[in-house]
Amino acid sequence: MRINLVCIGKTDDKEIQNLIKYYQNRLPKHWNFDLTEIADVKNAKNLSPELLKKEEGKLFLNQSENSDFIVLLDEKGKQFTSREFSAKIDHWMNSSVKKLSFFIGGAYGFSEEIYERANEKISLSKMTFTHQMIRLFFVEQLYRADQILQGKPYHND
Repeated sequence: MRINLVCIGKTDDKEIQNLIKYYQNRLPKHWNFDLTEIADVKNAKNLSPELLKKEEGKLFLNQSENSDFIVLLDEKGKQFTSREFSAKIDHWMNSSVKKLSFFIGGAYGFSEEIYERANEKISLSKMTFTHQMIRLFFVEQLYRADQILQGKPYHND
């Protein structure tokens, strides 16, 4: 299985970049994890939020294939404990999902086209975080899920 995290914009903060790399390097090789940062939409400040979401939606769809299983990281999504999330990853692996793509939207969220295309929505928290921090939290949770699935003592209940 391949796991891809697709995000709008770059992470400028070097410390966050280093922490993301730290967890990314600890992910299992058989997950073939990739972090894809899509360039920001040009002239975004001149677009309405709806038009911006549509333009970002096109960029997201360009990064995916029809067969991808797409999960949106979205405030309206279902929340999981770390153990539940690891069980979800295990389920997807055992369901013959070839490519699992997680999308982190822009400042205004996702376009209707992306919501319609998505297979699932999950929320990491009811709180609001920067898009850069969500990348770090998500990659750490992937690592934690792997450790839980391996029965390693990384996670304490």
